Amino acid sequence: MQTTHKYTLVFLLFTFITYLTSIEVLPAQNKDFVVVLDAGHGGKDPGALSNGYKEKVIALDVVLQLGKALEKTEGIKVIYTRKTDKFIELWRRADIANKADADLFISVHCNSVANSKPFGTETWVLGEKNTDRNFEMAKRENEVIFLEDNYEENYAGFNPSSPESTIAIGIEQEVYVEQSIVLARKIENNFVSKAKRKSRGLKQESILVIRNTYMPSVLVELGFISNKKEGAFLNSKAGQNKMTQALIDAILEFKNEIDQNIGSELGSNTNLELDNSYSQPESLILEDYTFKVQIAASSRDLETKSYNFNGLSDISKQKTGKLIKYYYGSTSDYNKAKLFKQEAQQKGYSSCFLVAYKDGKQVDISEALKSVSN
Repeated sequence: MQTTHKYTLVFLLFTFITYLTSIEVLPAQNKDFVVVLDAGHGGKDPGALSNGYKEKVIALDVVLQLGKALEKTEGIKVIYTRKTDKFIELWRRADIANKADADLFISVHCNSVANSKPFGTETWVLGEKNTDRNFEMAKRENEVIFLEDNYEENYAGFNPSSPESTIAIGIEQEVYVEQSIVLARKIENNFVSKAKRKSRGLKQESILVIRNTYMPSVLVELGFISNKKEGAFLNSKAGQNKMTQALIDAILEFKNEIDQNIGSELGSNTNLELDNSYSQPESLILEDYTFKVQIAASSRDLETKSYNFNGLSDISKQKTGKLIKYYYGSTSDYNKAKLFKQEAQQKGYSSCFLVAYKDGKQVDISEALKSVSN
């Protein structure tokens, strides 16, 4: 009886340790694709004011139109940080997204500077610290904290007026920066190709509204209302329609890539239960590229043993800063890599995604696939 009790305790302890190990590396199970839309500023915080245009009004108009369109898309759930002219603290905007277990956070703004000549779009993702290069924009967006009660407590003494103020990117956030960059590029590309706007590019900075979000997050500057021509465009219905459609296309492209990694066999807006048998597709070998499936990221350095990864073998890992990324499989056959992804999903890694490498450096999968058609 005593021996049986001992083995029972050992089994329970092993089960508990396995649970603790897996809880950090297993991504959350997906339901609907949740998009949190954040109209910048609002209420007592008007944002930029120039040429008779108000940033808070234009941002809200675009967000409401964007949300209405996304709500019509099967499998997408939209949550708003504000739907009226209301003041919302920066920390609360991130809190709304985190509590919703969102898949995307998109904050919409308009630019304004003293010089009336600059124009064009910008999309920002989280960066390590405020540097001189992009400091003025970060300062302008962050200074809204002074309108908040108890801002010293909420932002741990962060000083928006100091270029040296550093906001460390948490380990939970760091894994999403890469995906945020992918989304930001899609947004800027669509602004150019669909809305015919000038893009000032993708930028990184320590912007408070996205510092505490634990999902891919971007801050979009639609353009400069300090430029009379661009301000009139952004304030017009036609201009807002174009910008909204470009954002919709970028979001759906991003979601489709996450769901399918540019493949079509899994379908969109579908939760699949896969069996243990996989039909072998025709090989699609791209000799210059290596494909892997990123299944997890963690601050913990785990042994690449199958018992740490729900029975998956052929695990590799790579340290990026304080974060360790874990990958399943390695092949130059793109179609085989998609099978690896299906296997990983069956093992519980529902949020896993394909990554591509060329000459030892990670590249966009779209780059690899373009070589097929060339």
